[in-house]
Amino acid sequence: MIKVGITGGIGSGKSTVCDVFRKLGIYVYVADERAKVLMNTDFQVKEKLISRFGQSIYSDNQLDRKLFAGVIFKDIKALEFVNSVVHPAVAIDFQKWSDEHKGEPYVLEEAALLFESGANKTMDKMITVYAPVDLRIKRAILRDGSTAALIKQRMDNQVADEEKVKYSDFVIYNDEKQSVIEQVMKLHNIFLSSNK
Repeated sequence: MIKVGITGGIGSGKSTVCDVFRKLGIYVYVADERAKVLMNTDFQVKEKLISRFGQSIYSDNQLDRKLFAGVIFKDIKALEFVNSVVHPAVAIDFQKWSDEHKGEPYVLEEAALLFESGANKTMDKMITVYAPVDLRIKRAILRDGSTAALIKQRMDNQVADEEKVKYSDFVIYNDEKQSVIEQVMKLHNIFLSSNK
């Protein structure tokens, strides 16, 4: 089985690309969604977060996401601490999930921070979904109801897309000019044939 990492900056369209892979019957592990689950269910993760930020970040045994985001996106040290706790837990969770799907020709792990977390080193192949910055900001505003300033702040905490492209095996251009479906089909066939 081939493990394929798929990344890209905020608003690049990773989820859209992954939906196309899903329609082809490919299993996709969404690291950001699993991280949210682990912050609510993994005892060690919760214990570390509470010891650093206090019990008030949890309400009714669930992470208060709005309060939490307000803390970590204003303080780079707090964000680094959270990443140092959550990324290893996600890596273990992904490995267990991969083992459950080992009969598949390939699986995908979708994560905004694959390079930042070092998870790219555990992948057989890397894909970056690329879109121009202005288009990414427009998409993120529409999706999250956020402001351009807040989105740019989040972008500043991510490795630049140009760097991700440089270290990726493949790039999918989601710029509304090229067909995402055609690009996904091409990669799908490459991954299937390289697994024979």
